[in-house]
Amino acid sequence: MLAVLELFSEMRPLWTPDELMRELGYTRPTLYRYLKSLRESGLLMSVRGGRFALGPKVVEMDYLSRRADPLVAAAAPHLERLTAAHPCTALIVRWYGDKMLCIASQSSAPNPVSSYPRGRPMPMGRGAIARSIMAFLPKRSLAPLLARYADDLRSVGVGGTAEEVGVVLRRIRRAGVAVAFGEVTPGAIGIAAPILDANYPVASLCLTIAGQRANGGLIDRISGEVRKAAQSISAEIFDSA
Repeated sequence: MLAVLELFSEMRPLWTPDELMRELGYTRPTLYRYLKSLRESGLLMSVRGGRFALGPKVVEMDYLSRRADPLVAAAAPHLERLTAAHPCTALIVRWYGDKMLCIASQSSAPNPVSSYPRGRPMPMGRGAIARSIMAFLPKRSLAPLLARYADDLRSVGVGGTAEEVGVVLRRIRRAGVAVAFGEVTPGAIGIAAPILDANYPVASLCLTIAGQRANGGLIDRISGEVRKAAQSISAEIFDSA
């Protein structure tokens, strides 16, 4: 049943039973048994044309996640402080496997320049958020990501080899913050710092600002603010656990 749910995505939000069977290789009785259970639980719902979409239970679970996630609660005052200080979008991003998801955001920019609202997967191979996480991963976790996203990393000028990328990531680790220019959203500068549990990255705090508003001095100042906020969130959640 989890494999059925995994197929639903932004690019493919609707599936017919026949399409699901072809994709997963399930027999018709097995698939229909799974669909019946998923529909009864509210995780799937029937729509026009005999297709299935994610159901209302997913929305309910999202609401519960917002209320229960300690990272959302701990980050809230920092998002407010950053957006009050700058015309920007500030967001908290969790990562799992090779996906990154915004779980909370706040914006004070007249025309927000972030294109990844809560729940929309972000690319792991480009941008400040991805590199702020990669820079703190142990080698055994980092190596598969470098191999999978080598083309993306090369295309944004991070490096053409694992050794070159490693130099960039070590520099980010020393600085405690990553900066990227227009790699994810055109015209946006992203400044991100990791949220760490015992030096292991579990999320990232990022501020995005329009490129025309920024200069070197402002980027340096924001970098310090983002790094300090991420450290405070890490300490509040994990040092007291």
